[in-house]
Amino acid sequence: MKELDKVLDTAPTSGAVMQMVELRIQNLLAFSELQSYNDNGKFLYCHPLICHKSERSELERLLKNDPQEFLRRHKCVLDNIRRYEAKLKNPAFADKHENFRALLQRHRDKELLFKTILQSIKS
Repeated sequence: MKELDKVLDTAPTSGAVMQMVELRIQNLLAFSELQSYNDNGKFLYCHPLICHKSERSELERLLKNDPQEFLRRHKCVLDNIRRYEAKLKNPAFADKHENFRALLQRHRDKELLFKTILQSIKS
C-alpha cells in the first residue's frame, strides 16, 4: 500500500486506484477479524484468507458432498442437547451444572447453525 500510495501521489491511474481500494478493503476486513477475535474470542470469517475455515462453510460443504454424514452430525448434536438437558435436571450432577450449561449452549448454537443451513437450501 505504501508503494501504491507513492504512485498515486505522483501519477495516479485508474488501475492503481482500484488496486488501492481492494487493498484497503482487505485491510479493513483483516482489522475487523482481529477486533472481533480480540473482543469475543471468535473470528467473523469474512476475510478471504479465512472465510473457508468457518464451521458454517465446512458444514455446507459436507451437506453438498456427503449429506448422510451431515445428517448424522446433526443427530449427534440433537442427542447431545437432550443429554445435557437431562443432566441439568439431575441433582446428582449439581456440582457440574455450570459446565453442562456451557456445553448445552454450545450445542444449541450448533443446532441453530444446522437449522439455518437447512433453511437456506429450502429457499
